[in-house]
Amino acid sequence: MTVTYSVQDKSKLTGSAIKELQGGIKGRVILPSNADYDKARRIFYGGFDRKPGAIVRVAGPEDIIQVISLARQEGLELAVRGGGHSTAGYCTSDGGLVIDLHNLRGMHIDLKHRTALAEAGMTAGEYTTAAGAHGLVTGFGDTGSVGIGGLTLGGGVGYLVRKFGLTIDDLLAAEIVTADGQLLHVDSDSHPDLFWALRGGGGNFGVVTRFEYRLHELPKAVGGMLILPATADVIAAFISEAASAPDELSTIANVMAAPPMPFLPAEVHGKMVLFTLMLYAGAMDKAESVLSPFRRMAKPLADMLKPMTYPELFQPEPEDYHPVAAARTMFVDHIDQAVAARILERLQACTGTMAVAQLRVLGGAMSRVASDATAFAHRDSRIMVNLAALYENQVEKTTHEDWVSKFAADIKQDDSGAYVNFLGVEGPDRIRVAYPLKTWTRLAEIKARYDPTNLFRMNQNIPPSNKPS
Repeated sequence: MTVTYSVQDKSKLTGSAIKELQGGIKGRVILPSNADYDKARRIFYGGFDRKPGAIVRVAGPEDIIQVISLARQEGLELAVRGGGHSTAGYCTSDGGLVIDLHNLRGMHIDLKHRTALAEAGMTAGEYTTAAGAHGLVTGFGDTGSVGIGGLTLGGGVGYLVRKFGLTIDDLLAAEIVTADGQLLHVDSDSHPDLFWALRGGGGNFGVVTRFEYRLHELPKAVGGMLILPATADVIAAFISEAASAPDELSTIANVMAAPPMPFLPAEVHGKMVLFTLMLYAGAMDKAESVLSPFRRMAKPLADMLKPMTYPELFQPEPEDYHPVAAARTMFVDHIDQAVAARILERLQACTGTMAVAQLRVLGGAMSRVASDATAFAHRDSRIMVNLAALYENQVEKTTHEDWVSKFAADIKQDDSGAYVNFLGVEGPDRIRVAYPLKTWTRLAEIKARYDPTNLFRMNQNIPPSNKPS
């Protein structure tokens, strides 16, 4: 069952503090007594039932500065929410304050200079649709409802990772409110240390209010869904072909039991398939030669690859979809037939409502950036693997956590890193593997300069330190 807490037991938020918020905030203060409080506190992932003392729908940086000041003054836990997709639930709080960026959704596109200024409350889908209207793109993740803030600050791995790199590789500047209440403009010339840290260091350094991104021209592409039967040979062949394909092709391959989708034959439902999402962002007359080897690996169960625009990949999600999952993220160096066979075996042993191994071939533009150029340092990692067991009954949590831990250990290879955006509540040791030692040390020193008391700790936390670790 879901564990719940009462605000009275957890909150230090006093009546005078609430009055101070309500009197000075231009946005809206949502309290437990408000009719829409339960809706406002809900985040994307299920399994979290936290009850903030107050949710502040900020109207701009001035509101954020006031909330930060109050949190410092009252010793309150402070969380920051963009799209609400934190896999660890760090975008909410029990009894503390939540800075909710929901209303910060302004965007300005500079067509001449191919840049976009976007407020941090926007979702990836909203940004992509607005830019796509001009045939322009910035590469984000793979889900439209994810907030651009959290996605960007962790790195940003999506459908254009091999063509244009990570989202942070197109980040030109940011505006951020730091723990001392300053609003700073940061870029490669202004506060370059902080700008470096924001590109992969997560939400440890303040509340970003606005991002400036580079835009690329991409009026048309070829992409969509290709579903193949999942055998060890097909999985290994797919990964090999994706790794050797031109940089213009990025793929996300999900090994899973076929869901009862209407376009799949009934006899396929429940059988293991390779459910892939692909985007070719190159010359249209070469698309067929790049995609045809994947179609020839096995007779496709569904082939929905077609000319499309980039925004078409970001399909809407049901508002009531709040999955609960035991998950692990990792990098591996290769997936051959033997590894693929182990993946299939582990998936078929899962007792959850759904089990999936997601395989993302990396490389391309992402790998051509120096590993120390940004706080995301895994530039040489070849394949990202995300493992998950979805379930409904909370009493089964231990069972599925044990399954996913053993699964990860079974396919672990030499690359011991992890992508910070996909980490759950896994402890400090797992946070450390998201950052090599030199990166971690530099981040901890920057944290000490900008947030010495660790006010921003509701994240995959990097404690402040001036000492080598």
